[in-house]
Amino acid sequence: MKRLILWCLLVCSAQACLALAPYIKGDKLAAAELPVQLAQLEKKLQAEGFTVIGRHTPKGLPGHATLIVTDPDALTAIRAAGGSAVIASGIRVGLTNDGAVTYMNPDYWYRAYLRGQYKSAQPALKSVRTRLAKALGDGGTLGGDVPEADLENYHYMFGMERFDSANSEIATHANFEEALKAVRDNLASGVGETSRVYEVVSPENQTAVFGVALNSSDGEGWWVNKIGADHMAGLPYEVFIVGNKVYALYARYRIALAWPALGMGQFMGIINAPDAIRATLVRVAGGAK
Repeated sequence: MKRLILWCLLVCSAQACLALAPYIKGDKLAAAELPVQLAQLEKKLQAEGFTVIGRHTPKGLPGHATLIVTDPDALTAIRAAGGSAVIASGIRVGLTNDGAVTYMNPDYWYRAYLRGQYKSAQPALKSVRTRLAKALGDGGTLGGDVPEADLENYHYMFGMERFDSANSEIATHANFEEALKAVRDNLASGVGETSRVYEVVSPENQTAVFGVALNSSDGEGWWVNKIGADHMAGLPYEVFIVGNKVYALYARYRIALAWPALGMGQFMGIINAPDAIRATLVRVAGGAK
């Protein structure tokens, strides 16, 4: 009986070790105005070889921000993977004006976004993880846990969307150039009360990804406040292009991936968010209404 209990404890411990959290806590910054703190983070990240491509201060979330950077080796691996892997291009760092820093856990997000291409990209991504910790600190994880093996084909619960669900496709154009122009033009004009946070374009394999600020009354300021604004490194939302098609991961997948510990009651509290987000991003993509 004692051996059985010990075996169960060992199995549970092993399973816990194989669970990943979406975010890592960085070292806290000294009190200062948010722009000053963002500038401090930029310097730390640039010193480790990262390139800053965007800042996101969501409407309706005062005192909260996300800094988005890229890494040259990670981009090379992502471009080699091709296709939908482009969505993984932006590395997100969250900040609140009390100095709390969080950043996306590369192992978690790259497993989910690169899926079958994760192993081939792993050496570059390990370097990203090491240098993020060097730049920002590593105070442990937060945000819930998902079994490592589940991330490639993750969904929140039975019947809900996965990464490659059909309703993530939001527009089709004649070619890549027209798709790219449509997204750029619509973000520049603020369609649906949106704005561009960042973009990464790879013309050689006809892929692109945009970070999109959702500034309307049913945007981030509404649903993030309901489910937890401590997950700033889960923002912004992405729109990505592969060939002549534009995609945005459906929110029952994308929000659940960023907030995996979300309770069903909380999810029901934002039940209208997935369709509202999709409707907005269809407009950004130049898709059919």
